Amino acid sequence: MIIAGLKARPVRTTVSILAVALEVTLILVVVGLTSGISNETGKRTEGVGADILLQPPNSSLFLALSNTTMPAALGDKVRALPGIKAVSPVQTIVNSSAGLEIIYGIDPDTFNAISDGFIWHKGRLFKNADEVVVDDIYARAKNVTVGDTVELVNHQFKVSGIVEHGKGARLFVSLKTAQDMTGQNGKASLFFVKLSDPDRIEPGIAEIKQLLQGYNVIPLKEYAKLMMSNSMPALDAFISTVVFVALCIGVLVIFLSMYTTITERTREIGILRSLGASKRFIVILIFQESAALCLFGVLIGIIDSFLIARGVQAVFPTLTVLITPDWIARASVFAILSGIVGSLYPSLKAAKQDPVEALAYE
Repeated sequence: MIIAGLKARPVRTTVSILAVALEVTLILVVVGLTSGISNETGKRTEGVGADILLQPPNSSLFLALSNTTMPAALGDKVRALPGIKAVSPVQTIVNSSAGLEIIYGIDPDTFNAISDGFIWHKGRLFKNADEVVVDDIYARAKNVTVGDTVELVNHQFKVSGIVEHGKGARLFVSLKTAQDMTGQNGKASLFFVKLSDPDRIEPGIAEIKQLLQGYNVIPLKEYAKLMMSNSMPALDAFISTVVFVALCIGVLVIFLSMYTTITERTREIGILRSLGASKRFIVILIFQESAALCLFGVLIGIIDSFLIARGVQAVFPTLTVLITPDWIARASVFAILSGIVGSLYPSLKAAKQDPVEALAYE
């Protein structure tokens, strides 16, 4: 009976299924994109190879949103602490013309001491102020190679080398160049700190905090976790808003579909009631049809989300859409919930219909 009811109105059924699929896809793609960018950025930052990240007071975990700096000379004070193997200052630049693309201004010697050096695909390290090193993903996304010119923050740079991705940023210039471009001479946005004994992270953090009170001192192995939405209130609020909007879409579509279905099937409901069908049977029947629509929509939405994720990755290699089982389950529950809420009033309206009046309905 449920399948027959859905087949009887194929256009409405198809539109309802696609609307639920849109709800699921919207949740999974938007959440997957924000989570993917955060997670991928966190993993690249961890991939630098440092043990501790030192930032100025009141800095954001999102390096692109943090414009605070500190004297580069602080690196010498940290380096003098016991158990510190290397300290590397980094001046970050945000290339706003490309979204929130981060450029690292680095000192090659100290950065190599932290990261054990780049893995080179081709070319060499920058030697001049107008040269930049890019990673392989950026080179593929922008279709550039060694010798090509790229525009970054209204400056023309020549690509001097291409390295393996995963060492913090996707673009690297000299520390002096970054300081000149930002007008922060003698400053650094952050320090990467490497310990002689990686097992002494907690004591190392305590010593740095005692030396530089008020500064952000973060164990780098936990950076990716901290970047996820549950530790970022603004991002969490954004995701909650998207989920709420998607849920509203699902509720309204299911409500409209079920309400018009009840109106068109008034005589059918009257026949069922005259044959002895209880109000409870009618309510359950409507709920089952709504659940069937939602289940088909969820399945299509999940498939569409993975296809979109692959498409985004193919077109924009620097973007990552992270679709997790956890959010697949949540999106599915939200879709089923929207079906229940959307079909509640129509099902009660159908159950209240008088059999005699329903049979006389034209």
